[in-house]
Amino acid sequence: MASLQAKAKAIEKTSFIIISALSYTILVFLLFVLGYIFVQGYRALSWEFLTAFPKNEMREGGIFPALLGTLYLMIGSSVISVPIGVMTAIYLTEYVENSKVLQFIRLGINNLAGVPSVVFGLFGLSVFVIFLDFGSSIIAGSLTLGILNLPLVIRSTEEALLTVPTSYREASLSLGATKWQTIYKIVLPTALPGILTGIMLSLGRAAGETAPIMFTCATFYTPHIPDSLFSEVMALPYHIYVLATAGTHIEATRHIQYGTAIVLIALVLGLNFTGMVLRYKYRKKFKQ
Repeated sequence: MASLQAKAKAIEKTSFIIISALSYTILVFLLFVLGYIFVQGYRALSWEFLTAFPKNEMREGGIFPALLGTLYLMIGSSVISVPIGVMTAIYLTEYVENSKVLQFIRLGINNLAGVPSVVFGLFGLSVFVIFLDFGSSIIAGSLTLGILNLPLVIRSTEEALLTVPTSYREASLSLGATKWQTIYKIVLPTALPGILTGIMLSLGRAAGETAPIMFTCATFYTPHIPDSLFSEVMALPYHIYVLATAGTHIEATRHIQYGTAIVLIALVLGLNFTGMVLRYKYRKKFKQ
């Protein structure tokens, strides 16, 4: 008996060491990638880099149009994906019984989540740019990114809603509240931390996608700030892609490529950190 316990403890200790080693290995790779990008691009970082237009054939100046365009696309995609995604998740978790219809809808959502982003780009090109005649524009890119992010918003909202105890719903209904009043005043506020986390993750994904905007809205350079939803737009990921693969001065702009990558990573990390803060804030509020 004692030998079996000793053997079990040895296996547990070995498993713990392996899991810990793998976890730290991932952290080391992450730090290596971030460190390499920072070393290659830190000299490009300045206030002018963030606020100026590119100049001298993209070898000097800044990335302000690309940064602003990325923010436009993030906001535009969230306007599409957040309301539709949250309402769909509410319908699936609160109104639809466990049936073949529910299984079919979730199968569709899972399949949509597995579609490569370049396919969404081609879909956006065919439907929004050509068929609806939006042209290469912010609205075409926002619609494409919004559809791309729908599965993420739906699934994260579903998971957040499912964490709300059933007793909360039963207590509200027993006091005379309607189904919608229970959802709006009890379920949604309780699930809000998880919903916000999913929204922030979708914003980060919208900021970092290249293929969907390549076909629908992105341009290598524009001399002015977009003035309507039907204007072309520069964006950080496409800016990096073009500078690194199709620019006329690839080596001369190497520091700008990595500097832009640093800004994009900082933007995504900032969104994730904001999501963590909001999650902690609202979770603490509802525990009081």
